Amino acid sequence: MNKPGRSFYIFTGFFLLLVTFAGFAAKIYKGPGALLLNNSMAGLFYETFWCLLIFMFFYDIHPFKIGLGVFVLTSALEFLQLWHPPFLQVIRNTFIGAALLGNSFNWLDFPYYIAGCLAGILAIFFLKRTAK
Repeated sequence: MNKPGRSFYIFTGFFLLLVTFAGFAAKIYKGPGALLLNNSMAGLFYETFWCLLIFMFFYDIHPFKIGLGVFVLTSALEFLQLWHPPFLQVIRNTFIGAALLGNSFNWLDFPYYIAGCLAGILAIFFLKRTAK
């Protein structure tokens, strides 16, 4: 297993901060197109965040495997939104819980999940080339 250098962690951490900020900004934005940005577009940043976070700890996993794994797991979470047991509702009633687990199923989220995973894969390839 290759151990990346310090610049890798700095660059990847910077990308994670940018994506996190963009994701939360998309969730709280109030303006034209807010419904689309809050409910669907934020999924793009959510997927990219998870791809980068996993990559940061598992550097040697191929970017496509990371992207596919993130897509499968977050798709499962999307389907989990069809289930409404009391303990999940308590979690979903918080901002962080709703941001991480979501609160309503929507087929239209999947294209944003795919786009976010592709963005994550591209970011990983970029980081592998530039941050050693």
